[in-house]
Amino acid sequence: MRDKSKSLAVCSTLLSSLHDSRLVSPVEPQLEADMIPAVVLMTLLWSTDLQAQSVSPPAEYSVRLVDGTTSCSGTVEVFYRGEWLSQCSGLWDMMTDVKVVCRELDCGNPVAESRGGLIEDGRRGVTLYISCYGNESSIRQCDIIEEPGVCDGEYYRHVTCSESVRLVGGAGLCSGRVEVKSNQSWASVCEADFDRQDAEVVCRDVGCGAPAALQGGLYGEGEGQTWDKEFQCKGKESLLLDCDTSDRENNTCLPGNAVGLTCSEPDDVRLVGGGSRCAGEVERSDQGEWRTVGTDDWDDVAAVVCRQLGCGSTVSVLPGNTTRGVGVTCPGSESSLRRCWRSSYLLPGLTVICSDLLVQPDIFLTDSMGGVSRGHQGPEMFRGYSFTITCSTQPQYPGGSFLLTFTGSNRTQTQLAVNHSAAFLFPAADDSHQGNYSCVYDNYVFSHNFSSESELLFLTITASPLPAFIIRHVVVLLILLTAITTSYLYYKPTRRQKRVNRVSSMDLYVNAMETVSLSSRAEAGPGEERAAQGTE
Repeated sequence: MRDKSKSLAVCSTLLSSLHDSRLVSPVEPQLEADMIPAVVLMTLLWSTDLQAQSVSPPAEYSVRLVDGTTSCSGTVEVFYRGEWLSQCSGLWDMMTDVKVVCRELDCGNPVAESRGGLIEDGRRGVTLYISCYGNESSIRQCDIIEEPGVCDGEYYRHVTCSESVRLVGGAGLCSGRVEVKSNQSWASVCEADFDRQDAEVVCRDVGCGAPAALQGGLYGEGEGQTWDKEFQCKGKESLLLDCDTSDRENNTCLPGNAVGLTCSEPDDVRLVGGGSRCAGEVERSDQGEWRTVGTDDWDDVAAVVCRQLGCGSTVSVLPGNTTRGVGVTCPGSESSLRRCWRSSYLLPGLTVICSDLLVQPDIFLTDSMGGVSRGHQGPEMFRGYSFTITCSTQPQYPGGSFLLTFTGSNRTQTQLAVNHSAAFLFPAADDSHQGNYSCVYDNYVFSHNFSSESELLFLTITASPLPAFIIRHVVVLLILLTAITTSYLYYKPTRRQKRVNRVSSMDLYVNAMETVSLSSRAEAGPGEERAAQGTE
């Protein structure tokens, strides 16, 4: 206030001087021209001072995102002790801590939380250790675990939130009621205005996998307004804002029709170098590139990785090299790795072997006598015909063996895998062969025994192959009869023509002989003709 009073006094004195000079004595035009800029300058200084006094500083522990591609992405900065400092290190949880950051900035769901650039010399950051439940409206409402400390020589923390869409009310980051940001407020979407292609874009926009379920009213009704447009997504867009929209045909959305969406977990974790998608060194996609995952909680992180990849349970965990890749800490119950706490400390990598190491083998039936047909429940085999059941698998690892199991009895057969397959021959089918068959592939790799079982193959044995036998022979006879009939119809005109030609030749010969005979009689005279007749 003292500075503001001083500015007011100076401006008042200058104005008074200018006013008095006009009243007491004439002022030269040049003097007036010199005085006016000074007055304007002092007025601007006074106005700036008033504005500075009216704008209050941010609250302690306020957050913002800077240097990002959108207003909802960038390096996290925390207002601490009168200045903005970049957040570094510490353990932040995507489900709770980062979710609150996105909500405080009026953004959507957390999409990614990753390591930013290295803090350069001369710049400072702050380590903020917080504990949030995930429903807070700002970081200031979370518990501050310990007094923040200034860090140097570490990495910034980078956060990306969805900008125009979010999933609300779900159990995780990839499920909830779809809400779209409209005029700085969030609106629910009516089920009638939303289809599978729109869902694919929303799941991609919030950093999740493919859509798994789409249903109106699945996650409750929104409290605000309803989105007044209809999306026209093609399914390939990266963001919902990239989709075309059109006016809604019906402006009302009945209760229970706010669309709810469940997406699968993101495909951002992989195991490499183990010959299988369920074995190898753990890597995670981070800002468009794959980085090694490091941790001190090997068993817990391995359990989460196997669960996220759908590879069963953990069989073994081997330590790797210390890395500054993606550091994580997990309690072990999470459904995906991105729900774990993130850190940028130097941590050892890990190689994980999961129980579902081997891919599922295939099973199929063949026969060489044509005695198999396809029924409603599976293949049908005629009694007395031979058949073969073949087991095969993808070429992951050499060796191994196949066990053919039959649920109709305790009979089993085992063969070594040759070129990753094995064939089981049955010389003659009978009623005892009817039932379910399956192939079990066993192999010893990574100092452990692994097995994988195929789907069931149900085989039906028919009462008698006689009907099929008769049908086949009738078909053969019909084919032969058709061939004979065709040949007969083709050759019949030819034979008739030959017979006609043969009759014509005989007639000509007889006519010629009669002509010769008549000529001879005419030359001989009556006496000789009568003698000739008497001789006849």
